[in-house]
Amino acid sequence: MPRSVNSVAKRARRKKVLKQAKGYFGRRKNVWTVAKNAVDKAMQYSYRDRRVKKRTFRALWITRINAGAREHGLSYSQFMGKLKANDIELNRKVLADLAMNNPQAFKAVIEKIK
Repeated sequence: MPRSVNSVAKRARRKKVLKQAKGYFGRRKNVWTVAKNAVDKAMQYSYRDRRVKKRTFRALWITRINAGAREHGLSYSQFMGKLKANDIELNRKVLADLAMNNPQAFKAVIEKIK
């Protein structure tokens, strides 16, 4: 009995990977073995960096809140401690946006907790 090979599925899998490698430089975009490794590595980076992005933004928000709080004589930790003590539930993203784009509202929050 002759050997059965599913070449249609194999070709589809390879086309899918080569389509994902579109835009890569050199042989990474059109040679199957190189493109497969490049796409696998890119997927690992994208998975990891979706989590790293959350950490990076949190650090940015904390830096902005700290800068805004220090203009009014408070450190970041003092500011956040007083927010919690006064039951003001604004998250860091909103506080950072206020500190950057709406200093009057941020000043009102600080006056509320002092």
